Amino acid sequence: MAIFKQLKLLFTSGSLIAAALASPVQKPFNDDDIDDTPLPLVIWHGLGDSYSAAGLREVGALADAINPGTLVYFIRMDDDGSRDRSATFLGNVTEQIAKACADIAAHPILSTAPAIDALGFSQGGQFLRGYIERCNNPPVRNLVTFGSQHNGISAFRDCPWSDWVCRGAMALLKGNAWTQFVQSRLVPAQYYRNPDEYEQYLEHSNFLADINNERMFKNRTYRENLAKLENLVLYMFEDDTTVVPKETAWFEEVNGTEITPLRARRMYSEDWIGLRELDRKGGLHFRTAPGDHMQLTDQLLNETFAEFFGPIKKAKKSAPRPMMLGGGDL
Repeated sequence: MAIFKQLKLLFTSGSLIAAALASPVQKPFNDDDIDDTPLPLVIWHGLGDSYSAAGLREVGALADAINPGTLVYFIRMDDDGSRDRSATFLGNVTEQIAKACADIAAHPILSTAPAIDALGFSQGGQFLRGYIERCNNPPVRNLVTFGSQHNGISAFRDCPWSDWVCRGAMALLKGNAWTQFVQSRLVPAQYYRNPDEYEQYLEHSNFLADINNERMFKNRTYRENLAKLENLVLYMFEDDTTVVPKETAWFEEVNGTEITPLRARRMYSEDWIGLRELDRKGGLHFRTAPGDHMQLTDQLLNETFAEFFGPIKKAKKSAPRPMMLGGGDL
């Protein structure tokens, strides 16, 4: 408990209050807007970042430049940037997703949109998937994730020597990941999934085991909501050294040197969360991005925004994925 209090002090003390983001000017949606007004874009940032970070604002500006008039909403756990950053390390992910659900549903513009698009960076990707599965109000049309840990992580990240916030959190995680205290308070522990500790994961995971429907009871709502997406776009960084294993971005199972693709897994064949149904209608996309974790170029972002975001009338849907004869679907 003392360690947790010390970490909280590290997060909240000595930080400058982040400048508030200006709210884009946009009127509530009505029937006349559906054809030509870009759908709002909701962004959830990653570990160690803040909703008010300059880099995220630049991403929002790119989205608006590609699809002029886009309302960009940055999910935050606190209006203060330093406290929002601390929430990427400290917090209960179930409660954080519930807050995001409530904030989005109560937003005067987002709540009037026929749908929204979503962009998740690193852990923000699986958290947005949690939003879709658990509430989805307003519904998400397309979800794009970059370097997200959809199948969890089997090792915790290394931290720069100068980042005492990160180092303190990771030190607490090691060796204590399955305790109720850690599972309800340390964010990365809640998507920790080591195949060597699978039974402990199923029993104690506060977040990932639930939204991946890995336990005996399968939540049908999770499957139905995710399958309603038009497109789920999964980017994996080719040289990712931060996320272990990097293949988690594609829902792949990695056990030592053995890698099992999503389409060869039970979660796909039994369609635990709707990925098989989404794939069959052509809405599941596996893509790679060059470089290490979150080394994104403006060109890649611009191409992604042009392809998957914007007005409803310009949304692109892939052709249904052809089924193989003889029962094969890999």
